[in-house]
Amino acid sequence: MTGRRRWSTEEILDKAAELLRTSDAESFSVRKLAAALGTDSSSLYRHFRNKTELLRAVADRILLAAMDGYRPEGDWKQRVTALALRLREAFGEQPQLAAVWGHYGSGGAGSRSVMEELLQALRASGLPDEEIPARYHRIVILLAALIASEGGISTLTPKEYEQGMEQFRVAVLGADPERFPALAHFARDIRPLGADRRPAFEEILAAHLAHIETRIP
Repeated sequence: MTGRRRWSTEEILDKAAELLRTSDAESFSVRKLAAALGTDSSSLYRHFRNKTELLRAVADRILLAAMDGYRPEGDWKQRVTALALRLREAFGEQPQLAAVWGHYGSGGAGSRSVMEELLQALRASGLPDEEIPARYHRIVILLAALIASEGGISTLTPKEYEQGMEQFRVAVLGADPERFPALAHFARDIRPLGADRRPAFEEILAAHLAHIETRIP
């Protein structure tokens, strides 16, 4: 009698990432992953203690991919911006996983590489050491929020996107000028949430880094 195949950690993560591209973290389960692999859940728990640990490992692989081939160049702001854009691009290719990173975080080698580069860049800025952890924390929160937001929009089906656009047009262009005077005034210039995402990402990040710069002695 032939025993069940033993799946490697990398193969398990490959299949988990594949499932997460077509579902979300909430509906994902170790049981569904085991079924997709043709095994039972207990065999997967030899690799990961629980669903959260597994999801963190999947997210960490995206961070590893983003850091692959990265070389710090330029001043500290250029380094942070380049890293941020690499993270945005990496999760843009697998938008379902952006929410996983924003929700569960990661503690693997990819996460440590991102943390190291951000901390090194902030030290290069001339900030006092005692301010760096808090500034680092705020940058990560900002990036996670922006990337997860973009990931959510990217996973909409064409039908869902068009429904959202129709609701946007009704809410904005149909606003009662007596009740919503400012909205009615700017209605034709207000852009939907999915528009100009990269320029908005870069502008928000640049403004935050400019604020940090004011803290440098």
